[in-house]
Amino acid sequence: MTISITAAFDSGNIIVERCTGPQDITLSIRKDKDSDFYQWFHFRLSGARGQACTLRITGLAGSAYPGGWPNYRAAISADRQSWTRTDTSYDAKAEGGTLSIHVTPETDTLWCAYFAPYSMERHHDLVARIGACPGVRVETLGHSIEGQPIDCIRLGEGPRQVWLYARQHPGESMAEWWMEGALERLVDKADPVARKLRAAASFHIVPNMNPDGSCRGHLRTNAAGVNLNREWAAPSAARSPEVLATLAAMQASGVDFALDVHGDEAIPQVFIAGFEGIPSITDKQLALLADYKARLARLTPDFQTRIGYPPSSPGKANLTMSTNAVAERFGCLAMTLEMPFKDHDDLPDAVAGWSPERSKALGRDCLAALAEVVEQLR
Repeated sequence: MTISITAAFDSGNIIVERCTGPQDITLSIRKDKDSDFYQWFHFRLSGARGQACTLRITGLAGSAYPGGWPNYRAAISADRQSWTRTDTSYDAKAEGGTLSIHVTPETDTLWCAYFAPYSMERHHDLVARIGACPGVRVETLGHSIEGQPIDCIRLGEGPRQVWLYARQHPGESMAEWWMEGALERLVDKADPVARKLRAAASFHIVPNMNPDGSCRGHLRTNAAGVNLNREWAAPSAARSPEVLATLAAMQASGVDFALDVHGDEAIPQVFIAGFEGIPSITDKQLALLADYKARLARLTPDFQTRIGYPPSSPGKANLTMSTNAVAERFGCLAMTLEMPFKDHDDLPDAVAGWSPERSKALGRDCLAALAEVVEQLR
């Protein structure tokens, strides 16, 4: 069989520069449309069963986060259900930065990705499955530039308004795996954490804020090449209808707690970034932030508070970013949760690295921490 590579599918991204044999495969990553961002890749290798292949992705020194490549291992799957990691190395000096992915497929087709993908088909299945549960409503907040719905799942009867949203950056697919875990817990009638949360709060959950970028195989932007997490000061229908619709819905409901779910390319830990530099910050907001992080660290060893982004100086927060903008506008507890693309250095997993399963488990644990503080939010 002839070896071939394609990325002509949902969230696919790769350019085949050369493919003449298992040890002569050179690839590059397509930039986000109308943008210089690139890092996400997702492609299918065919016709290489039993052959030791080296897939070389070149030109990565100019990628969005070149610091994300050292010690990174690519994700692979033969069935698109179970994802493991494979031997991978990075040479910053070779052909403008080269990632070498080593695989010996046991099947005729093998999928390879920057992280286990979360397809739009799976997204629609999630919305359908959760939306069919008692007490759940699914609403369309608006539409993306290319006309896809911005889905919002609403549940709960309590007075506190909780917003959970993910995939402003579409290549951070671990964020929607997190959403799947959180949603499955919230609709579990027998789960005591879910029962408490549904009674105490009303949830507004946007599993994917950037469906266009997700379909296109973008790392960081929407169909207009816009980074949605820099649009929260003044979103527009032309550039960022996804943020415009979500912020309008937040304005209508109010916000007591907001969690924006992301992935970080370079840092091999799970951490939370807060809003310390917003102009109107209060002691109550800071106390709630510290309390939530401490409780989450107690509930799961996958979360830690030692390593993360340095907080902004007083009054210097970037108010175009959602966590800062929401905390400032609503006077609430708002946070950005970051998960790794690499392995988790505190609890490494030689087979799967940071994985969909751990992302889902973290979603459930984040809800457990919220259940401990939810009554302090108003």
